[in-house]
Amino acid sequence: MGVRSVAVRRARLAARREALGLTQEALAERLGVELSTVGRWERGAQLPQPPMRLRLAAVLGVSIDELGGLLRADGPRDAGPLEEDVRGDQLNWLRTRQAPGVRGRELSELAAWLYPADQRAPGGHVLVGPGWLLDRPVELDSVRLVFSDEVPTRPRPAPMDHVLPLAAHGKRYSSYARAVRDLVRPRLLENRLSYRLIDVSAGEHLALTFGTTTFFEVFDVKQPVAHEFKAAWLASDRSIPAWDALPLRSQIGDPFDPTRLVLSPGISTLTIRKDLRGDHRFVLHERDGGKVADGGGLCHVMPAGEFQPSSVSPVDLRNDFSLWRNIMREYSEEFLGDPEHDGGASGPIDYAAEEPFRSFGQARAQGSFRLWHYGLVTEPLELGAAQLTVAVVDGDVFDDLFAKLVQTNDEGHIVGAGGRRDIPFTADAIDRLEPRLSASALTLLRLAWRDRGQLL
Repeated sequence: MGVRSVAVRRARLAARREALGLTQEALAERLGVELSTVGRWERGAQLPQPPMRLRLAAVLGVSIDELGGLLRADGPRDAGPLEEDVRGDQLNWLRTRQAPGVRGRELSELAAWLYPADQRAPGGHVLVGPGWLLDRPVELDSVRLVFSDEVPTRPRPAPMDHVLPLAAHGKRYSSYARAVRDLVRPRLLENRLSYRLIDVSAGEHLALTFGTTTFFEVFDVKQPVAHEFKAAWLASDRSIPAWDALPLRSQIGDPFDPTRLVLSPGISTLTIRKDLRGDHRFVLHERDGGKVADGGGLCHVMPAGEFQPSSVSPVDLRNDFSLWRNIMREYSEEFLGDPEHDGGASGPIDYAAEEPFRSFGQARAQGSFRLWHYGLVTEPLELGAAQLTVAVVDGDVFDDLFAKLVQTNDEGHIVGAGGRRDIPFTADAIDRLEPRLSASALTLLRLAWRDRGQLL
């Protein structure tokens, strides 16, 4: 076996591992093997045995055939200069995307310092536009949604070659989403129809006006902006980059202006189980980097998802234009492990008759499932907007509705404490979890703890 084929084997395995945000130690721990074993695999000194290959493929998020391609040493030894250039460029892109050595929210909070203090929410973890974040939570139904058929101005595209890797033919990928699909291969990456934020009005009642966009239209701005920051951060010796090193971010300018940035604010819901004895608890979710295209490795409130209809049908576009209905679908998918509602059904969802939506609706009508809205925030690294909401569910109702609460779902796994699948809703627990929390999750938890008297 030649030296060059060994290097190719190491690069392939290492690149896939790094794309998932896993160190050699983390991969060894997940597989239950010694660190040295993973090292031998990546050096080409040893092949994993067949039973271990099944587990390795599962952790890496690839099929057995694809794993064979990662382990195969023949063929690439005769690669020409173009293939070597492409492979090197892609590995560099993957490492930049992973930003080695980053701790938790570090980059996001560094990016927040690029913006004025009056655009940072309490704590400085996220950004807020004028009138975006409310002083106190309001009941969900008091938020007025307006759907507009008008097609708003699309921001002019910016050159993105500096954040796109080379494809096999030697030219840059045409989009960031396509590069992620090919090189990172997350389990979930689908170009769904989404609701696009057009206007925010914070008068007597919070009013949000939406049109339509697609998931990729938003993804192909958020992810390049984040990648650009990571590259500039690495180039500046891990310091906050200057604005002239961030041309994509500079062209956007105001991150709250929907004419300069396509905004599709997903919904993040903190779910609190209300206990009669005061032992209130909440549910936390750790996103798996092998299953999702962004946010892997950090803990987030649950459920959380895009604000989007269940299909491209005009009927669903209107039928699903509801914060509550979107939240219910996320509970069905993330809490109960039900298949994603992706338009595969023969007709629109009957939220009044189909389970579990019928039971959710009944609990809410009876006052034992209450929802609140805090407004909107923007994550500083990606400039992705999110709506912050809180659900408070009476303990007995929670136990009934979520009796089949899953440990893992299509996006990650639930983080629990004390043998349970939830966390005590206390200041101490929030403080202890802070390093693991996403910026928006930490902000929402801090706000909810501050307003616990109103919420509970």
